[in-house]
Amino acid sequence: MTDRYLTAVLEEAERVAEQHNQVAQSADNQAHEYLRYAVLRLLEGETGERPHALQLDGVTVGYGSDEAMFDSWSDAVEWWDHIPPQEGCTRFRIFYPAEYETVPRTIVDAMGALGAWRVWSGDAAACGSYDHRDRREVHYLWREGHPIEARLVDRLQSPDAATPDGGQTGDMRDRMVVAESSSQSDDLDPRTRRAVTEEMSISLLEKGGRYEVRSGSGNRYEVDVVSESCSCPDWQQRAPDGGCKHLRRVDLEIKRGSVPRPDGRLPKTSI
Repeated sequence: MTDRYLTAVLEEAERVAEQHNQVAQSADNQAHEYLRYAVLRLLEGETGERPHALQLDGVTVGYGSDEAMFDSWSDAVEWWDHIPPQEGCTRFRIFYPAEYETVPRTIVDAMGALGAWRVWSGDAAACGSYDHRDRREVHYLWREGHPIEARLVDRLQSPDAATPDGGQTGDMRDRMVVAESSSQSDDLDPRTRRAVTEEMSISLLEKGGRYEVRSGSGNRYEVDVVSESCSCPDWQQRAPDGGCKHLRRVDLEIKRGSVPRPDGRLPKTSI
C-alpha cells in the first residue's frame, strides 16, 4: 500500500461527505458508509478527480453487509466455503475484465488502503453473477471500526473541513432540523416548509437511494437521494440549492425512520 492510494481514498470520502451525504444519513456509522462509497466511486471512475494510479476501465463494485449477503445467497455459492459470514463486516464484490490473469494491482492497492482483506476470487459466472458472466470477480472483507474511519473523522472535523451540506447554507441545514411543529416550520425556507406540511406519500423504488413521491394531487415523481435529483419540474428547471420539496421530504422521512434507508435496510427506530 502506498500513501497515494490512502490519500485518494480519504480525499474521495471527504467529497462524498460533502456532496453525497445522503448515503450515510440513516447509517449508524457514517464514516464507514462514506469510505465504502468512496472506494466504489474511485474504482468505477465516477469521480472526475480519480488519480492516474486508480485508472482502470471495466470495473464494477458492489457491497453490503456480509451477514445480509449470506441471508440473500445462503450457502448456494462457493464464497462461504472459505470464510463464513462475518459479523460487522462489509463484503465488497469487485468485477473486472476477464483479460486480467490476476487481480489488477489497482484493486489490490485501493482495497489495501482501505484496510480490507481478500477472501475469495474466481469466475463471476461460476457463482451466479450472470450480468457479469464474461468477467472475473474478487471479494474483500472490511470490518467496521477500522482505524481509517477515525482518520476520516479527524479530517471532517478539522477547521478547514467543508460544512456538512457541501458549503451551502440554509436550505440543507433546514432539512436537518425540520419537524411537525408549525411554529418551527414558519421560519423555514419555503420549499422546506412545503416539504413538511404538504401531503406526500413516500416509497422506496430501488436500493441505492431511489424513491417515489406521490403528492396530494396525485402526481408521482422519482427522487434519487444519492445524486440529489428529482423528476419534478422545480428540480428539472431550477435545481434549487438544498433540493426541491420532494427531495427534502424524502430526506425527512428517512430521518424519521418511516421509510427504508437508501441501502434498502429497514429503519431500526422511528423518531
